[in-house]
Amino acid sequence: QVQLVESGGGLVQPGGSLKLSCAASGRLFNITTMNWHRQASGKQRELVASITVGGTTNYADSVKGRFTISRDNTQNTVSLQMNSLKPEDTAVYYCAIYAGPRLSVRYYWGQGTQVTVSS
Repeated sequence: QVQLVESGGGLVQPGGSLKLSCAASGRLFNITTMNWHRQASGKQRELVASITVGGTTNYADSVKGRFTISRDNTQNTVSLQMNSLKPEDTAVYYCAIYAGPRLSVRYYWGQGTQVTVSS
């Protein structure tokens, strides 16, 4: 059974920092892209950052220069370092990965971790 578990969320003041981590376990192979999404109250889920198996990264414009995504392919983990946090960053953050055979790739989701930025 494949499982993705996020950790590191919490309450932080504006301008503060948090680091989210996601650990993947189970019979999981050929992991390609690893992503972080977020969903704020009343809004649609959006892609925040992604990283390929080769280390290529992409970020939403709203977080460029503030967030950094990284991965450890040996341990099947992906992290999101969040700096200079703003109230508008408040959301549930989800990790998700593409994995599986080349012609049968599946998308796996974690259950999310709450990030609240407030004074």
